[in-house]
Amino acid sequence: MIIVRTTLNTLPEKQKEVMQTLLSMMEPPANRNGLLSYGIYRDIEDNNIFNLISEWKSRTYLNLHLRSDTFSVLLGIKGLLLKPIEIQIIKVSSVEGLDAVEAARCR
Repeated sequence: MIIVRTTLNTLPEKQKEVMQTLLSMMEPPANRNGLLSYGIYRDIEDNNIFNLISEWKSRTYLNLHLRSDTFSVLLGIKGLLLKPIEIQIIKVSSVEGLDAVEAARCR
């Protein structure tokens, strides 16, 4: 699994435009092509910062997305930002759940 965190630091007067752009990028489930989940989050300390978190089945699917028109829309909003877009691509080798938390809490 691949997790992508994209951070957008918007110009204060462009928050609404950025949010509308992000919402327009949401695709119906049938068109997701390897996308497992996608969320838009606003920083609780700075309303000008948005974080997009997406999970992908594989790097192949992510690369298709990075070449897509949808991703080009995201790159096109750079004029609405205070700082350049920050992107982190994280390759996950294993995933654990509540069982791991319970095991760690049992001493």
